[in-house]
Amino acid sequence: MKITFILPAIGKKQGKKYIGTWKMEPLTVAVLKALTPWNVQTELFDDRIELIDYNTKTDLVCITVETYTAKRSYQIAARFRERGIPVVMGGYHATICPEETENYCDSVIVGNAEGVWRQMLADAGNRRLQKRYAGGIGTYSVRPDKSIFTGKKYLPVSLVETGRGCNHSCEFCSISRFYDSRYHARSHELIESDIKASPYKYFFLVDDNLVANRKNALELFRRIEPLKIKWAGQGTLSMAKDPELLRAMKKSGCEIILIGFESLDNANLKQMNKSFNYALGERDELVKRVHDAGIGIYATFVFGYDNDDEKTVEQALQFSKKHNFYTAAFNHLLPFPNTRLYDRLKEENRLIYDKWWLADGYNYGELSFVPKKISPEGLSKACRDARKEFSSFGTVMSRGFASLGRTSPLLWGLFWGMNLRIGGEVDQKMNVPIGENLDELPK
Repeated sequence: MKITFILPAIGKKQGKKYIGTWKMEPLTVAVLKALTPWNVQTELFDDRIELIDYNTKTDLVCITVETYTAKRSYQIAARFRERGIPVVMGGYHATICPEETENYCDSVIVGNAEGVWRQMLADAGNRRLQKRYAGGIGTYSVRPDKSIFTGKKYLPVSLVETGRGCNHSCEFCSISRFYDSRYHARSHELIESDIKASPYKYFFLVDDNLVANRKNALELFRRIEPLKIKWAGQGTLSMAKDPELLRAMKKSGCEIILIGFESLDNANLKQMNKSFNYALGERDELVKRVHDAGIGIYATFVFGYDNDDEKTVEQALQFSKKHNFYTAAFNHLLPFPNTRLYDRLKEENRLIYDKWWLADGYNYGELSFVPKKISPEGLSKACRDARKEFSSFGTVMSRGFASLGRTSPLLWGLFWGMNLRIGGEVDQKMNVPIGENLDELPK
């Protein structure tokens, strides 16, 4: 038996094979590869960095579906099903929209696949695939098999999962809703094993909120400290109120932490149920504490809440330039299905598309709803302009020199390589049609 894993891209531009950009290894595929019996052949097509061979000889196609990639996932599946090859779909979108997803495939895995993966493969081998498999929501107990990435051009950064879920309940977040605002920590022994098995020096600790459980985080940092690695992860600004936690993070090798500021406006934070981010007058001080600890910040912002307009986008841009963040993302809000945000905007009749992820004519970078204080086109342009300004040569130079005094010399090259490319990538990704390039032909 042979199975083909496919990780779809958002879409393609006319005449383009793919968008040339840096990509990280898809950890989920490596986990499923590790759970696959040795006598089952496997292959991977990462649609983000290579073309899919629609004529490949295979017995089963497994596609990881996210909301952004749903339309293309369904169209890819149709190509294989035309050949009589069964398709199984999983991932967050398949989990939150199983009724939709099962219209485009032969079987849907709802939830985390680890608990039902081997049963599904056995059923596929016997040509008795169930329409739906109910996976769990915990963590896994195997070491990901990254041999399936051989020959792929990924960043030389190893992804290691440390936990799943988050103890917050932000209005726009589908992840917290799936995990019922609970955090599930992964075994520290397995995390250490994954790190030791990696050939790389740099790691991204995959976790929606690495510091969600303080005790667990401190124990993890102390355990990996002797490994002498350099890592990045995701946390919250409130961690800066805990000097012991910051010291432990840095000693364990933390160089960059992604912090979702989301907004600097308290009315917006209240509406998104992120009042724990208020920080009021201490926001600047907390940022300084993170930087003083020798940790760079990847700041993210989201715009489209009811108090947003050009001024709030500009405020976030100036705040980011003031603090010389390692990098920053200025994103417009997207109402993901099965979130309270989506339900609210639908009830208020503000959705431009009922299902933007399937809509013909919807392109990356566009809004799918109508904000209150600014037009959809105006907010899209403001976010794009902020990204361009923050990645301009002068701003990058200023941030680069500031970074020299914070992060390890090993990260300086990564800083320049990443930040000097972001400006070009902004324009590459804008207006990419969601879904498949209709003039794409099989190899």
